[in-house]
Amino acid sequence: MSIFAAALLSINVAAAQEPIIGRASVIDGDTIEIAGERIRLHGIDAPESWQKCQDGDGGTYRCGKEAAFALERFLAASRPTRCETVERDRYKRLVGVCFRADGQAVNHWLVANGYAVDWEKYSMGAYAAALDKARTSGVGIWRGEFQLPCEARAERAKQLPAC
Repeated sequence: MSIFAAALLSINVAAAQEPIIGRASVIDGDTIEIAGERIRLHGIDAPESWQKCQDGDGGTYRCGKEAAFALERFLAASRPTRCETVERDRYKRLVGVCFRADGQAVNHWLVANGYAVDWEKYSMGAYAAALDKARTSGVGIWRGEFQLPCEARAERAKQLPAC
């Protein structure tokens, strides 16, 4: 095998992939599926479907379910969805930045509306301003108290958080 062929084989397949475009099905607040391909939204972290948050009035609600339902409504308003892939994660999902047909950025919208947090470890702070806006406005998970999704997953798995 030539050096050129070996170099081509070593290229990250996801990074070289064409955008994925189609009708998105919501798996959870930060994962969708298009044409049978699971796509984890890059740089954000939404509460898990089982996760509960405080609502600010002394009650609790299933904030992960709320995030998933909000994402479904948001995507349904302007189809199809287009995702630019960044990589594949350890679960073999594509990781990407997605957009509605009208050009609105899905990842950004979720953070700006309080349905997800900026996962700076991966986003390098790309959604920090959106997170500040949501927190200041007290929308979504910011209307009360909540545990960061990565901390909730770690606690449930009895592991140290990887946040």
